Amino acid sequence: MKRLSLILLIFFGIGCSKTTKKNVVVPKKTITKKIASKKEKSLLKKKPEKVLTEKNAIPFLFEYQQQPLPKQVEISTSFGEIVIALFDEAPYHKANFIYLTRLGYFDNTFFHRVVPNFVIQGGNSDHPDTSKKRRLIGRYLLPPDITPGKGHDRGVVSMPSSAMDNPHRLASPYEFFIVQQKGGAHHLDGNYTPFGRVIRGMDVVDAICAQPIDNREAPMNNIRMTVRIVE
Repeated sequence: MKRLSLILLIFFGIGCSKTTKKNVVVPKKTITKKIASKKEKSLLKKKPEKVLTEKNAIPFLFEYQQQPLPKQVEISTSFGEIVIALFDEAPYHKANFIYLTRLGYFDNTFFHRVVPNFVIQGGNSDHPDTSKKRRLIGRYLLPPDITPGKGHDRGVVSMPSSAMDNPHRLASPYEFFIVQQKGGAHHLDGNYTPFGRVIRGMDVVDAICAQPIDNREAPMNNIRMTVRIVE
């Protein structure tokens, strides 16, 4: 009898030990996924209000522009600062640029395209964090804003068309270009939306436009930026 009791005790003891061990094991994949998620969220200054899509982006920006919005932003680079006044006549482009600036999207992106005596283009980079930021904010395009009397003069800030399948030349919300060409680039009028103008720092734009580039019009040395709201 004692021998039988001892055997049963050993049997149940081993069973309980295995069950306890099983309960505390957490699959490694789950841990990795949670850590990656937290890292992606920390790429932006604040959490996006919603993930924007082709369906909800315009209604969201319509509501966003109903609040009083700042009129100026400042782009900081190693060459100096560029201050831009945003046009009220381009409400969706203005609201979009302010929203992305407040999220911190543009920080650590580059002036990634330089065309001498024409434009400098920014808002992208070859760093994977940039595409992660875009995934967190959403995938959408902007239709043209009607801006009577606003052409692509020297110093005007405008938004390029998306490289996606885009017969209507909808704008890529994450990138912008500044016209550096003397006399302006008015052949762009009607195809792109001017949404701001450089009011201080055209010497910085000129300096960036003079940097050496490769055969893809990419600067040989990365030209990083941070963008902040000027209250």
